[in-house]
Amino acid sequence: MKSTTRAVVIGGGIAGCSTLYHLTQEGWTDVVLIERDELTSGTTWHSAAQVTNFGMNQTMVGLKSHSIALYKELRDDPDYPVGYNHGDGGIRLANDARTMEGYRHFASMARGMGVEYEVLDAAECQRRNPLISTENLIGGLWDGEDGHIDPAQLCAALTRRARKAGAEVVRHNPVTGLTQHKDHSWTVHTEQGDIDAEVVVNAGGYRCNEIGALMGVHHPVASMEHQYFITDAIPAVRDAGHRIPLLRCPISDYYCRQEKDGLLIGFYEQDCKTWGMDGISPSFTMDLCPDDLERVSDVLEGAIARMPVLAETGIKTIVNGPITYTIDGAPLVGPVPGKRNAFCIIGLRAGLGEGGGHGWLLAQQIVHGEAVYDTWCLDPRRFTGHGNHELTALKAIEDYQNEFRFHFPHEHRPAGRPVKTTPLTPVLAAEGAAFTTVNGWERVDYIKPSAEFSETHSFRFTEAFDVVAAEVANVQTNVGLTEVNGFNRIEVGGPAARDYLEYMICGRVQHRPGRVGLGYMLNDQGCLKSEVTVANLPDGRIWLGSAAAAEWHDMDWLRAHAPEGVTLSSLTNDYTILLLAGPGSRQVLSRASRGDWSADAFPWLSIREAFIGIAPAVVMAVSFSGELAYEIHVPNNQLYAAYLALRAAGKPLGMQLFGARAVESMRLEKGYLHWKADILTEFDPFETGLERFVKMDKEFHGKQALTRRERGKKLVTLSLDTRAAPAHPGASVVLDGKVVGTVTSGDWGHRTGLNLAYAFVEPALAAEGTALSVDVIGRQVPAKIIAAGPYDPNGMLTKS
Repeated sequence: MKSTTRAVVIGGGIAGCSTLYHLTQEGWTDVVLIERDELTSGTTWHSAAQVTNFGMNQTMVGLKSHSIALYKELRDDPDYPVGYNHGDGGIRLANDARTMEGYRHFASMARGMGVEYEVLDAAECQRRNPLISTENLIGGLWDGEDGHIDPAQLCAALTRRARKAGAEVVRHNPVTGLTQHKDHSWTVHTEQGDIDAEVVVNAGGYRCNEIGALMGVHHPVASMEHQYFITDAIPAVRDAGHRIPLLRCPISDYYCRQEKDGLLIGFYEQDCKTWGMDGISPSFTMDLCPDDLERVSDVLEGAIARMPVLAETGIKTIVNGPITYTIDGAPLVGPVPGKRNAFCIIGLRAGLGEGGGHGWLLAQQIVHGEAVYDTWCLDPRRFTGHGNHELTALKAIEDYQNEFRFHFPHEHRPAGRPVKTTPLTPVLAAEGAAFTTVNGWERVDYIKPSAEFSETHSFRFTEAFDVVAAEVANVQTNVGLTEVNGFNRIEVGGPAARDYLEYMICGRVQHRPGRVGLGYMLNDQGCLKSEVTVANLPDGRIWLGSAAAAEWHDMDWLRAHAPEGVTLSSLTNDYTILLLAGPGSRQVLSRASRGDWSADAFPWLSIREAFIGIAPAVVMAVSFSGELAYEIHVPNNQLYAAYLALRAAGKPLGMQLFGARAVESMRLEKGYLHWKADILTEFDPFETGLERFVKMDKEFHGKQALTRRERGKKLVTLSLDTRAAPAHPGASVVLDGKVVGTVTSGDWGHRTGLNLAYAFVEPALAAEGTALSVDVIGRQVPAKIIAAGPYDPNGMLTKS
């Protein structure tokens, strides 16, 4: 083993092998993979190895399409062909109309990535897979690219190509320690000696937290026991004349694919079991858990009801092995939180099918800083301090039990809740709040009109529509109050702080004490990295505010570029925002706090310290709703006192509570953007309509790349001609049958009476008045491009 290298990849399963190969493809050939035992000796060797093109967002579809293209290339390699049954086709079944609408949305979303799914009725499902019954079946979603691959051959082929490019693979060499140096490089300690590297990659599979512990971090990854069995030969399979399509069944929680002349049947039982919670034996390698078919008996009954041929089929082989899950079921692919030059590619519950694409995106991040797609849905920093092992296990169980049941819009499943709360959470619950979650925080979604009220989650407008409409109307005509917890808040200090912010933000930076400004940070490619509020407190302190989800993401970015003389301190978990909005908000604030709150004394974009009742607070005159509004930042230990003072002050005005759903509607009407919905690393500020926030006559991070960019899209606002459903993220924008754009956000604008959506479209089609169509759950809905921010376009209300 060499003693120095550019990157060390730890782990020889599909994640590590794919990363190693793709690093060489990106130009890093001096790279080493270290495996504690034999390649594929963890989960990879016993994987069912299905390779689907189905994904629930465009990033997932894109990386799966890359996997399929790569695997086909490896299959056709004349020197080392890989066993890959591509194009058997696969069906995801459905027995209710809501699920079918979800499938139509996913088909619309995939079309924007050049992938075609088909939505089938029950009879066509049975025609394509004659082994199934149509009882209690409405239809399904067809993926013509579906298939399966040989895991060992795949990993051998990837490492073979990597070696030919210059990479090295060292087997039977456990990593015993990781030391990071002041220059952020690493020494990897192994049983065969030490190796120095610029970059370390954790591809440790179900041992990923053993590797994480060596660098002082914990990853929210837990393992579940997963069983499948292989049947004896089945005449109906042998004599079909074609390979039997794969099947995934959310009705009975199982999947099925052809294996020689029989079937491989896998189960996602409700009585499922975590694995390795108290540690993993060092000798557990190329190993399995004890069989436990009794645990899957109920799922097996459902599978037999759907596929009666199973009732007469013998079992040849039983496999029960660990597979990894994260808190939301998606992998962790990207930078290790809080560490420099450390990356991970872990939690790949569908590793073989997706691994080619995950390694591709990770290699791009390592070499270039970003990937071709926005990878936030995979970013390890999307979970912060709440992502402990216990929570991860609870969410892993829940996700396992719902393996083939996708999340509906606004659906937040109950396991592991609540995990982050404020002193107001039980108070707001008593007021009737329904909660959404943001970075683990329980945040008010809307106020239920009665204790019995419940929402049927759907891709259409739901029972909550009128509830949200009433909240918006109250904010528009009166005054409303809500809690915004988890808002990212970083105090920037030191003598170099202002010069640092000037360089990090691409536009004009507000430096006046007592004033607030908005700015954007760009990445190395000149595309959007983060949106920040710069708040200059009167005493000279500087607060940066950003999205709650960006807590670890933004801190990592700021620390990575902070020079000597700059300090960064997180206040995110110390304060919570109470948001007053509406024409009566100044009157409420004046009743609750001493001082002159008039428009002259405290104009829009002002900031001051004050008391709300007896509670100290930092008050900002900013608005995400387009109405006169104030953000009141209160220390958490005095939040309840401030809340009581505002409630008392607002009672004579009939002030009402409102939630995040109302804010979402109002921000779309104002042309305001959401980070990681509309603000993406794939687009620069000019493409995103933020050119007014770019100041090209100064130096800033990403400027040179920005000047060289070729722009392929433009963010526009659409008005849709339907009252049935909003346009959901990923929906395709269409002209003359061709996909010309993709929706990023959509909702009903209750003040304007418009069904609004934001979408990136081809620049030639971005003019106001352009007529297009949007595929809304399978229906081509007429849409027209309108001016951004149709509500109060001159912004007079926020300054009133």
